Amino acid sequence: MRAVSHPTGARERASAALRLAGSGAGGSVPSVILDHLDISADELLAGTGWEIKPEGACKGEVCVPLDRAAGFDLESVASRLGMALVRDDALGVWALGPESLGGRALTTVDAPELELPDLDGTPFRLSSRRGKKVVLVSWAPY
Repeated sequence: MRAVSHPTGARERASAALRLAGSGAGGSVPSVILDHLDISADELLAGTGWEIKPEGACKGEVCVPLDRAAGFDLESVASRLGMALVRDDALGVWALGPESLGGRALTTVDAPELELPDLDGTPFRLSSRRGKKVVLVSWAPY
């Protein structure tokens, strides 16, 4: 399953419950875009590769135990797998990020503190922009 575009209008509902975005030939990690959180275990499998089994959420040889007493719940599965789950209110969609079982990916939209000098050499703290959308651009000559 692969998405080719985002909704054209801010309030337009997507035709499918979930779509993959960002999965390219370059090996980038896909993310799942959802128009609601009430998806089935089959839809989770189709979008992320995680299969819900009696032993938990499984992908290949890796299985992560889940609390099965409450039934299938995307928010608890995402939390257990370390997947960021973020809502875009303007578009009315959710983004489900890749799993981060090794702890190498951010699982929230809160960036860690970062302080670097600005172009004038004055220290700039990323936290000074808290609550605002920020684009970080980095460059390395190697």
